[in-house]
Amino acid sequence: MFRPCWSGWGNDMITEITFAPLVPWTLLAVLTGVVLALISLSIWRGLPGWAPRLLAACVVLMALANPALKQEERDPLTDIVLVVIDESASQGVADRPAQLAEAIKALTAELDGVDTLEVRTVTVRDAPADTDAGTLLMTGLAELAGSEAKSRIAGAILVTDGQVHDMEMAPEFTMPVHVLLTGSNRDWDRRLVITNAPAFAILGEPVTLGLKVEDQGAVPDDLPPFAELSVSIDGGPTQTFRVTVGEDMQVPLKLNHGGQNVLQFEIEASPGELTDRNNAAVVAINGVRDRLRVLLVSGEPHAGERTWRNLLKSDSAVDLVHFTILRPPGKQDGVPVTELSLIAFPTRELFLEKIDEFDLIIFDRYPLRGILPGTYLDNVARYVERGGAVLVAAGPAFAGVESLYRSPLARVLPGEPTLNVYETGFSPRISEIGQRHPVTEGLENFAPRSRSEDGTPGWGRWFRMIELDPLAGHTVMTGPEDKPLLMLDRVGRGRIALLASDQAWLWHRGFEGGGPQLELLRRLAHWMMQEPELEEEALTATARGRNVTIIRRSLTEGDRTVVVEAPDGSTSEIALREVSPGRYSGTFEGAENGLYRLSEGDLDTVIALGPAAPREFEDAISTASILEGFVTATRGAVMRLEQGIPAIRFVREGRVAAGRNWIGLVRREAFVATDIRLISLAPAWLLLLLGAGLMLWAWRREGR
Repeated sequence: MFRPCWSGWGNDMITEITFAPLVPWTLLAVLTGVVLALISLSIWRGLPGWAPRLLAACVVLMALANPALKQEERDPLTDIVLVVIDESASQGVADRPAQLAEAIKALTAELDGVDTLEVRTVTVRDAPADTDAGTLLMTGLAELAGSEAKSRIAGAILVTDGQVHDMEMAPEFTMPVHVLLTGSNRDWDRRLVITNAPAFAILGEPVTLGLKVEDQGAVPDDLPPFAELSVSIDGGPTQTFRVTVGEDMQVPLKLNHGGQNVLQFEIEASPGELTDRNNAAVVAINGVRDRLRVLLVSGEPHAGERTWRNLLKSDSAVDLVHFTILRPPGKQDGVPVTELSLIAFPTRELFLEKIDEFDLIIFDRYPLRGILPGTYLDNVARYVERGGAVLVAAGPAFAGVESLYRSPLARVLPGEPTLNVYETGFSPRISEIGQRHPVTEGLENFAPRSRSEDGTPGWGRWFRMIELDPLAGHTVMTGPEDKPLLMLDRVGRGRIALLASDQAWLWHRGFEGGGPQLELLRRLAHWMMQEPELEEEALTATARGRNVTIIRRSLTEGDRTVVVEAPDGSTSEIALREVSPGRYSGTFEGAENGLYRLSEGDLDTVIALGPAAPREFEDAISTASILEGFVTATRGAVMRLEQGIPAIRFVREGRVAAGRNWIGLVRREAFVATDIRLISLAPAWLLLLLGAGLMLWAWRREGR
């Protein structure tokens, strides 16, 4: 439809002449050209009938153009202004809440007073804690603009501090966008930035973290150029460093345990700074062992010796030193000593000088035959008391006079052997305390077949066990007559395990289906290495978004209540329920990001919910630089609220939409058509009659 060549405004009525050609406009233009060419030829040749022929051609072209009078009734639509209000966390510092409230009140009063204007408002708050996406102001504007007709949008007003973290989501906007900026040109802030933090670190070795203290904004001239930095691991004792503002600093630390270590860094707040929310940082580093150094001492060759060696050598993270006694001093076989060994085994070096370099020592069927002097074994006992780990896999000699219990090592052993040795088939069982202990908890799930009728796990049988009288520690597995089979104990800072049988290799060989020897050995090694996930008395927490799950492990029964201290210092109590033997669980939802401290009895732990310094506070200084390019492209303006709230005017589309102390919106004059009537200006009968008459006139003139 050809838009009007004439129109007139009435009372909500538009009248205009429109054309709906019966042939394409291109063909109509060609026909017009042909007519003009023929008429020009007629004039040049002096034919007398060129005038009526021209009029007749015009009548035909008019008929093909099909003119009509269009009458349209319209209902005018109001214009729409989009208002996006930033209520993220950074808008809560200094006097910004008052500025924000005053601006909203003034805008509401002025915009609501315009009858031809509708206001659409959206409030942007903090992104979810698990995303730390910051202020999503452009996302809010895009969603608001997408829900309205573009032809009605007169402009947009953003009330924010200018810290926007999703500029890539900015919509295409042709109408003016204005920013009313909270904050002040006089604001300044000091923040702590972690520049380098590894995800993993080797236990016992220094790990270096990079950090920097920065000043932003209108920094006072008398501000000291240094800051006091406090560092703590898992909420423990703090270390203090003096750092220079603006310089990169490397902080050396050592992790004390495996698993997750939560490191908290904090600088003291300075008077007058904008916020102290970015004065702290939390870093979680997983502590891992470089390699597990194991010393395996085999007292004599037997069927299980190769199994122990194969199990340990199958793990590439294990460095194994295997000390095997092939020929006891009392054995007389006539073989010359010079033909028995190429080198002397360095027993003094291993058991006196370098014993502390081992993470685990295993005595496999080792009897007292004078190979290792009492001084060496006494040093092994001290090694345990200083924090080492020893596993004794007892053979038949453990029940006799050659037992390790008859050596200085006895003071750290959790059980005393009797003279009785069970030589009968039995299936190991998990004791009642073993059901709660992390080393054996759920171990029956690794059984190759279902339980027997008496409740025995579906493991293969063993055929020998030394009877023990328990002295200390916990019995987690039992054998015949519920006698101790596996005993675990803490001695000093170290740990010791006593396995009263040398038949565990039957599981590895798959006898009667076998059993979980590899899993049991793995758990034993990790427990003796004091890995946090295998502590029998432990308090841990994990976070998913703002939801925190608390796990409390304990060998004792009873109700458990955990005290939670939030980042703001408030405390609450969370009741835990027992979800499985020795495992208690509870949940809570964190109200804010930061470091939460959890305690129950003598146990405590910390968990970081989101970053200690969220993205919202990485840069808290209000600024126009982020939004300036987007606003300028729409002919809008950025104005600070501290200089007053600007007035609102209406401007024509395409004109500058801002000035001193005022911002402009565009009159869109959108409408909806309620009724349309078309009246033909050239009835077919009239055009036919007129065309025929003109052609007859032309014929008569030329006939004369």
